[in-house]
Amino acid sequence: MFDSIDRNRVFWIGAALVLAGVLLFVLYAFAGTFVLALFFYYSARPIYVRLRRRIRPPTLAAGVALFTLILPVVLLFWYTATLGLVEIRTLSNLDLAGYEELLEPYAESIGLIGELQTVVRSLATNPEQLLAESRLQAIATDIAAAMATYFGVVLTGLLHLFVALALAFYLLRDGDRLVEWIGTQLADETLITYGAAVDSDLQTIFFGNILNALIAGTVGAIVFSILAAVAPPAVPVPVPILLGLLVGAGSLVPVVGMKIVYVPVSLYLAGLAVISDPRLLWFPLVFFAVTFVIVDSIPDLLLRPYVSGRNLHVGAVMFAYIFGPLLFGWYGLFLGPLLLVVITDFALVVIPDLIDPAHESTSRMGDRIEDTSVVPGDARHPDDSAEVDDPDTESG
Repeated sequence: MFDSIDRNRVFWIGAALVLAGVLLFVLYAFAGTFVLALFFYYSARPIYVRLRRRIRPPTLAAGVALFTLILPVVLLFWYTATLGLVEIRTLSNLDLAGYEELLEPYAESIGLIGELQTVVRSLATNPEQLLAESRLQAIATDIAAAMATYFGVVLTGLLHLFVALALAFYLLRDGDRLVEWIGTQLADETLITYGAAVDSDLQTIFFGNILNALIAGTVGAIVFSILAAVAPPAVPVPVPILLGLLVGAGSLVPVVGMKIVYVPVSLYLAGLAVISDPRLLWFPLVFFAVTFVIVDSIPDLLLRPYVSGRNLHVGAVMFAYIFGPLLFGWYGLFLGPLLLVVITDFALVVIPDLIDPAHESTSRMGDRIEDTSVVPGDARHPDDSAEVDDPDTESG
């Protein structure tokens, strides 16, 4: 009897290890898609929390949070980033072939947008060519050829984007059920506290930091492009789209933030004004004021509640942002901070409990998490804790 029980346990343990290996292989093969889904989830969750109180059922609230708010920001940043890379190549005549792995999936987009821009410039230079039917057919053929050349890349990117959005959608709608089931099955206080700590820090990393960088970079590119259009010829704004992206990246730098980018640029413009015509100093002042208010201050005020209470070392977070893309490619921007959070909270929560089960680190971590704006494992706002949703409405 005991031999039979032992054999059964060995069999099921082996089966569990095989399934775990398959799951890890899938996660490894689609690591970029999964971490992108986590970014979508944590970025949309604070918005979903508020929409859920006004929009029913939760399925509709999750869809609105993702597809009308988060997805446009991401697509606009992707387009802006692609134009910024085109500016880099145009500015310095760089061959980006050696950086395709790091810049993927942007690298192929550079060629597509570059070819489309060539067609647009041709039309802007000689618009009457549209009146010629033969020329119009040639233009349509050129556009179709460019799209066909990169069709596989575009289709693959759209597929990964769809999977990431679908995963984020179901995490928003059903994530609290999943966490409740895991807590019921394992019922381990240390695991629950560790999961809550990871959830809290990922909220800070993904919503408070990375989404802030995406928004700041996109808004900066738009603002700098407008300023470049109205700038005096003697005081031109250099590579405005690329400058906006650098501002977004600069927002991840501790303490100084994006000022590390736009303050030197303002001084550079002031120097050009002094050399050419001191009466043009008004433009560097306008450049600095507009950037400080619209690009720097407003996003910071909107997202500050989700960044406050940060418990990760700012230097460690900065290195995670730097080494993540270098090690893993484009998705390392999300995977690097995720690994930092998982390892740091393991050291803070689990290791002290393993060394001394009577250690009080777990309770202190629980007190720390109570200050967050979203309850870990539940997409409800604290004000919604009394609400009980109808399961039938959530199944939609």
